[in-house]
Amino acid sequence: MIRDPEGWARLGQALASARRALGLTQEELAARAGVGLGSVKNAEAGAVPKARMPYTIPAIAKALGWPDGAVDAVLEGGAPPGGWRDVSVQQHVDVERLEADLTHSYVRASDSATGAEIKAATKAALDVLRQHGLI
Repeated sequence: MIRDPEGWARLGQALASARRALGLTQEELAARAGVGLGSVKNAEAGAVPKARMPYTIPAIAKALGWPDGAVDAVLEGGAPPGGWRDVSVQQHVDVERLEADLTHSYVRASDSATGAEIKAATKAALDVLRQHGLI
């Protein structure tokens, strides 16, 4: 059995991504796979098993529609079924739309702030996102 923590982390991300793509909650996936909620949480967290491949991992993968052998392929560095990949958020962010959404959120969240205070808070939030390279 593969013991590489990076492989298990990659598998966990791929399982979570596939679940979300299907619009399932962790609870729904657990029920569909016939396993406990803790098994789904551990799998998506990328927990490295202590001794052998848990029987729950293939059951979860099958419930997601993955073919046989997909789990081992992901653990060995291959791409998960469905073409999951990391995508840069920066390519998809419309800064003007983000600023408007943040402003509206602040307005809904605070009843005593002035318009100028809300605008300043929005600008501060955008500055932090820029510092982190997200926009």
